Amino acid sequence: MDVTADTLHGAAERAKFREMKEGTQEDWALIGGEYMAFAQGLPDRVLAHLKLLEGDFGGFPICRLEHSLQTATRAHRDGRDEAYVVMALLHDIGDTLGTFNHPEVAASIIKPFVSEEVHWICQNHGHFQGYYYFHYLGMDQHSREQFRDNPFFDACAEFCEEYDQAAFDPAYESERLEFFEPMVRRVMARPINSIYAKVAEAKAA
Repeated sequence: MDVTADTLHGAAERAKFREMKEGTQEDWALIGGEYMAFAQGLPDRVLAHLKLLEGDFGGFPICRLEHSLQTATRAHRDGRDEAYVVMALLHDIGDTLGTFNHPEVAASIIKPFVSEEVHWICQNHGHFQGYYYFHYLGMDQHSREQFRDNPFFDACAEFCEEYDQAAFDPAYESERLEFFEPMVRRVMARPINSIYAKVAEAKAA
């Protein structure tokens, strides 16, 4: 049986090169179009991955998805803007694939769509959240102090104090995930901090 590339990878139109240095304008026009079509599905993939946290308690009073919803709900009800609320919703999405560095995973996902401050809060919230429990695990409770001189220190401390560490209440009535879906789609509609932002802008024009 003759197993061709089409058989293995499908017969959709594809670039002709075997190495990128052989690529042509036509190849990259095709790839660019496919790239943007794929990028439009990012909110769906992110939301689907977030749902993997449902039912995963890890010993906590509520499951990880409910913690995410509760954190985002508290931020929303406190009047935070959509980018901040989406960060609050996704701040622990890295728990599944980034068990030992979940803040960085979440921060990487939201980085193209949020301000430097909101990204920094997400990326470093693990150190700041540790203020409430690291000492019980033989870790440095004051790990966050290494960032004391950063201009976003207070903002990250506030996120953890007001929303993250407070979001483990089984009696709290959070908004459902469906409530936040439109926010996720709006925030992720167009990147503002990405090397690929120009491609997105060109395709949206």
